[in-house]
Amino acid sequence: MEKRLLTLAAVLFAVVAVVPEVSATRWTVGSKMGWTTNVNYTIWAQNITFYNGDWLFFVYDRNQMNVLEVNKTDYESCNADHPLKNWTRGAGRDVVPLNVTRHYYFISGKGFCYGGMKLAVRVENPPPPPRASPVKSDAPLSILNRPYLLPAVFAIGAMWDAFVHLW
Repeated sequence: MEKRLLTLAAVLFAVVAVVPEVSATRWTVGSKMGWTTNVNYTIWAQNITFYNGDWLFFVYDRNQMNVLEVNKTDYESCNADHPLKNWTRGAGRDVVPLNVTRHYYFISGKGFCYGGMKLAVRVENPPPPPRASPVKSDAPLSILNRPYLLPAVFAIGAMWDAFVHLW
């Protein structure tokens, strides 16, 4: 039984070793200024590409402001009467996952929206990973040049060892 667990662990390690790394970014809304008045969030967001899987981190005075997700019409008119979601959790440190490819609209619903406390972001799917450059024909063949070969060899060896000991 212990051999089977060891084999399973080796196979799982091999699979994890060949899966490409995926990363997400946590964006602090307004950077050092946070979610507050006198910040132009349109300018803050204009050079940022938001990807599916990223996070928005709202830092604000919990006694005065809040974070409401609204539709486009309510965003444009600063209407907080019918939010899609109230992200305010009471600590003034709220995280919003951007896990759907679409437009998101946020406002502060305590009157500060009229002073510019609103944010619109467009979330896109991440770009595909870059293609590997072709191997030069004069490059020496090495196991180090093949990132999937070594984990595959270990996985095959572990499975072979497990099956040989079963018989």
